[in-house]
Amino acid sequence: MFGKEFQKKYALTDQGIRNAKSATFWTVIVNLLAMGGMGILYMMMTRYMNTLTYGAELPNTWLILGLVFGFVVLSLLTHLQQYRATYGLVYREVKSVRISLAERMRKLPLGYFGKRDLADLTETIMSDVNRLEHVWSHCLGYLYGSYISTAIVAIMLFAFDWRLALACLWGVPVAFILLFGSRKINKRNSEITKEAGIQVSDGIQETLENIREIRATNQEKSFIADLNRKIDYHEKTMLSGELSCGIFVNAASVIMRLGVATTVLTGTSLILKGQVDFMVLFMFLLVITRIYSPFDQALALIAEMLMSQISAARINEIHDTQAAEGADEFNTNGHDIVFENVAFAYDDDQVLNGVSFTAKEGEVTAIVGPSGSGKSTCARLAARLWDVPKGTIKVGGVDINSVDPEVLLGDYSMVFQDVVLFDDTVMENIRLGKHGATDEEVRAAAKAANCDEFVDKLLNGYDTPIGENGAKLSGGERQRISIARALLKNAPIVLLDEATASLDVENETKVQEALSRLLTGKTVLVIAHRMRTVEAADKIVVLKDGKVAEEGNPSDLMKKDGSIFRHMAQLQSDSAQWSIA
Repeated sequence: MFGKEFQKKYALTDQGIRNAKSATFWTVIVNLLAMGGMGILYMMMTRYMNTLTYGAELPNTWLILGLVFGFVVLSLLTHLQQYRATYGLVYREVKSVRISLAERMRKLPLGYFGKRDLADLTETIMSDVNRLEHVWSHCLGYLYGSYISTAIVAIMLFAFDWRLALACLWGVPVAFILLFGSRKINKRNSEITKEAGIQVSDGIQETLENIREIRATNQEKSFIADLNRKIDYHEKTMLSGELSCGIFVNAASVIMRLGVATTVLTGTSLILKGQVDFMVLFMFLLVITRIYSPFDQALALIAEMLMSQISAARINEIHDTQAAEGADEFNTNGHDIVFENVAFAYDDDQVLNGVSFTAKEGEVTAIVGPSGSGKSTCARLAARLWDVPKGTIKVGGVDINSVDPEVLLGDYSMVFQDVVLFDDTVMENIRLGKHGATDEEVRAAAKAANCDEFVDKLLNGYDTPIGENGAKLSGGERQRISIARALLKNAPIVLLDEATASLDVENETKVQEALSRLLTGKTVLVIAHRMRTVEAADKIVVLKDGKVAEEGNPSDLMKKDGSIFRHMAQLQSDSAQWSIA
């Protein structure tokens, strides 16, 4: 019952399986104990009926009170155990599930996130886990416990009188056949509703992230109208799904409770024929009041249980995705970066094809080329942000695909054009470069990155919060914080991807001063569009159509007739002369 397939179907951990077994066990005990209470009532009524009919001695009052008291105490204890197993254990388990999801995502290659929207992943961690939490705590234990306890009671009833047992229980399997027969319809409705919900989350996130562009282009009405359409469609799919599910659930409940009528009719017929006495029918009517109760909650949630399998599949998809793993040690002979016949594609879009070059330690190697030639892809592959499917990239003679990404990145500092900052202080944003760095170390790195100039003007200096993604700072200031991080880390390999592309002349000069301090003695890989940014590089690698078109030092390439680098430099020089007439 609780095998690997069951575990995968509901995205349960090993602890979750143990919790489900515990909840099922205590639900069975609670249900059987409730039936035991009906048995006590039946025995008492039988004794009283015998007293009225045959003049038998009345049952002992103290014995009855003792049985009732014992039943109440035992019922309280078992219900407490059931509550702990179905709710307490599950709620603690949910924390582990979310953490394990986050840990798994941390180990996935960056290429995975390029295929999934942020809103989609957020929906999985929050909404999908919430839905499964409700199923784990409110449905699994109750439903499977009800299966087992009903089967035990059914065996006892059939042994007592098979005719009344059949009249009492026939509706249970029919009701569940109806519900499970509607799985495809409910699953399809759930998929549509889930997709509509993701579209709403994605639309809200897109609108908030691009609010400046939306206002600048006077597109507020268009975006709001599109968002309203997505919300209305989501509401429509939810109502449609709830209606469809409600029809099947209520129909199943009605069918199951028809057993009350068939039991009364069958029992009356058997009494009239003299085949059973009234007390037997009375016992079955008592049983009916309890035998359907365990299914009441399960029936109401079984549709959610079926739909939760969509959420479980989304969680399993994350866990089943191949993680970027490798050795926990990174012992290199120097820090030369060597590309050997590297090929790479984003889905069907081939970006690199047979790229080979070497970025030597202690030198600055610049990668240039037209847009879409694969420059930034090379930088990301060099840091194993994606895995190389063909060819190899080696650092100090070690294939980086054989090293755990987190261990590998300990030797890398990266400064990209799009700086990511956190809604924290300047101090803590720089400290991200080195865990446990002292305030003095942070200030020294910040000073080397020319951060003092603007930090001293902030209200609380280095303890000033800078807003979400550094919203309170300019582009140049944000870039200098990024460089300060890299200086603090002091890694032997530095990757620069358009680090100064969006800066004005003054800020670019200051950032370049900070970069000069960062790059000394390191293996440096620079991605740039501006030719003057790389004119002092030790080596230029020119990419075109995903291949190395030419390489050499800047002066040699500038002298070479037909050189792509020379042509690009000439075009930029010509464009620099452009002015408004």
